[in-house]
Amino acid sequence: MFFVPELIEKKRNGGKLSKEEIRYLVEGYVKGEIPDYQMAAFLMAVYFRGMDEEEVTELTLSMARSGEMVDLSAVEGIKVDKHSSGGIADTTTLVLIPLAASVGVKVAKLSGRGLGHTGGTIDKLESIPGFRTEFSKEEFVEMVNEVGAAIGGQSKDLVPADKKLYALRDVTATVDSIPLIASSIMSKKIAGGADKIILDVKFGKGAFMKKYEDAVELARTMVKIGNLAGKPTVAYVTDMDQPLGMAIGNALEIIEAAETLKGRGHEDLLNLSLEFGAEMMVLSGIETDRERAKEKLNESIKSGKAIEKFKEIIKRQGGDPEVAEDYSLLPQARFRHEVMPREEGWIESIDALRLGLTAMKLGAGRQKKDDKIDHSVGIWLGGKVGDRVERGKPLAVVYANDEEKLGWALEEVRKAFRLSPEKVEKRKLIWARITAENMEEF
Repeated sequence: MFFVPELIEKKRNGGKLSKEEIRYLVEGYVKGEIPDYQMAAFLMAVYFRGMDEEEVTELTLSMARSGEMVDLSAVEGIKVDKHSSGGIADTTTLVLIPLAASVGVKVAKLSGRGLGHTGGTIDKLESIPGFRTEFSKEEFVEMVNEVGAAIGGQSKDLVPADKKLYALRDVTATVDSIPLIASSIMSKKIAGGADKIILDVKFGKGAFMKKYEDAVELARTMVKIGNLAGKPTVAYVTDMDQPLGMAIGNALEIIEAAETLKGRGHEDLLNLSLEFGAEMMVLSGIETDRERAKEKLNESIKSGKAIEKFKEIIKRQGGDPEVAEDYSLLPQARFRHEVMPREEGWIESIDALRLGLTAMKLGAGRQKKDDKIDHSVGIWLGGKVGDRVERGKPLAVVYANDEEKLGWALEEVRKAFRLSPEKVEKRKLIWARITAENMEEF
């Protein structure tokens, strides 16, 4: 038995907590034995004093063990999970899962719903008529073994400690603490049952981490946690100063995923999906060289195997696979309006956060957890940084179901684009790759 004020004082003064002390705090808080005011004081002490890698690993494991631990041992082969720290038009998971499964990677993916300006994979998939994301553990495993991939919603029993702690962090100004962010993300990944983990840590205006240096620190922390927890982990640090893909919104991102799997997507979304797909192939032992793996993934797209795998996954999860060919089967917005440029030039910058918030307020995201999603609304970009803008070519297209919101959104979208009369270089997408052994900058 420990005395909570002494543990708070110890961390406040810069001391190191033992595994037993951290476990006691997490378990006691989840059981309701430690009140919010004491845990809030502890979180603030961590915010100012930090944690070393052993402490943050134990915090992560204690959080992971606070609820259900998914057992994927019945899934054949090595299971690799991928997590993104969140961004705008981040459709990577929708492309990556069928693409990786089409070359033999087994993907058992548990995803969440969106909150705020970043979309949730489950919300996007529920744009597809009939698509199911809730099923028993046995059916989930059966689907992965049968099709190669399955995407399910996170159980309410998965990492209850994170739900309680995040809610407390949100109202105590302790959200942006790297040990607390890292333990929140990694506890869910470890509880999710994967053998190995790929992380996409984004930085920029549209990301949680605004600075590259902070994103690198977070990525390194999570890689250390994963490896200390026996889950080999690789992290990429990627740009989110502008949207990743061209589509922001649920049904729109299903369309973009299908187009990318057919070889017609934007190069940024395609290249990131190929990079992560190649990493998954190497981690799962299917390939030993990342460049050869990319060639196989590209061939899967060219041959049509990738889009067929997408249809197979949709069908197996109760959805209509024809949506991958006939986009009119997806939810349709009442209004579609183009935002035309007032001048010619090159796109110098795109305010990803403004676009993400605009799409959210149109109904594509949630401001509160119980908000209802409108799957049909969103924004489709006409170009990205470095692209030429000409009269008659839209900067973006806005999809809406409310005429008043549409008028407001058109102005917001226009404000998000900054043009230059001079040619502008395209932005670098991948900045670093971090493993337990080293960090490679691009």
